[in-house]
Amino acid sequence: MTFSPHFSRSPSVHFVHLRLFLYALWCNCTTVQCEKSGSQCETDGACMASTSFIDGQEQHIRVCITRDKLEPPGQPFYCLSAEGLLNIHCCYTDFCNSIDLKVPSGYGSAGTWGPVELVAVIAGPVFLLCLLLLVGMFLFQYHQRVYSHRQRLEVEDPSCDHLYLARDKTLQDLIYDLSTSGSGSGLPLFVQRTVARTIVLQEIIGKGRFGEVWRGRWRGGDVAVKIFSSREERSWFREAEIYQTIMLRHENILGFIAADNKDNGTWTQLWLVSDYHEHGSLFDYLNRYSVTIEGMIKLALSAASGLAHLHMEILGTQGSVCFCVWAFIQKCI
Repeated sequence: MTFSPHFSRSPSVHFVHLRLFLYALWCNCTTVQCEKSGSQCETDGACMASTSFIDGQEQHIRVCITRDKLEPPGQPFYCLSAEGLLNIHCCYTDFCNSIDLKVPSGYGSAGTWGPVELVAVIAGPVFLLCLLLLVGMFLFQYHQRVYSHRQRLEVEDPSCDHLYLARDKTLQDLIYDLSTSGSGSGLPLFVQRTVARTIVLQEIIGKGRFGEVWRGRWRGGDVAVKIFSSREERSWFREAEIYQTIMLRHENILGFIAADNKDNGTWTQLWLVSDYHEHGSLFDYLNRYSVTIEGMIKLALSAASGLAHLHMEILGTQGSVCFCVWAFIQKCI
């Protein structure tokens, strides 16, 4: 009995054998293209699994890699991991890419942060920046206030000695220099008309029918400011005229500095500025302190010296002049 071999193969069988010859490796596949084939793919290269962290979510991908993409041989680029960003694993056996890779280290720590940690990380720098801005604004405003205060002192505060006086001069020296350059009856008229703007009143030291007496600060020294009410303008004018027309500059006579007027917003103040004596008038001093015999002699000597100055003849090119203003002398005594 003789058998003659006969093979009848359909084209589909030949195609299967041809596919097995070309593609010898099966892999797991998670791409959209593999959904129809049951999440599997066949390749002549390698199976690949990758893990990454995208938009706060872990992404696991499994695909097939063809042979032409496995370049260079031994360490293909498609199989290289990116440290901290992407983990990739390539293998060469059926379904070897079913393993689960670790999440990249660069994202693992961030992924474990809770809402509180994230708020702290975001709000911390913002709060620090706002704090620095507030401190900067505070320092800027502080320096602006200090600068404005200094500017105001330079115009109004008489304690700013460096604007007016040399270091080796006192207020008395300044008054003497200014008075000797004029009539000897006080400051020049143009200085008197602006002196009220530069005197700062400190405290009231006396009151009377005419008004008040204040202690003031002017160019680094204390001065006495006699303030007349507007009703006593005639008294103020008469006293100012006497001071300005008679040479009264003497160490035993109350030193006259200036006469000025100042508007305080409700009424006009009439000022007479003179030397300041901390013990007050002679009447106040005798009421407060007991005077020794030596002290009485000094008081009498100073009074006599002042009266002698008022009666002294001043010789000039036009002859002798004697200043005797009895009403004023009696008032001062």
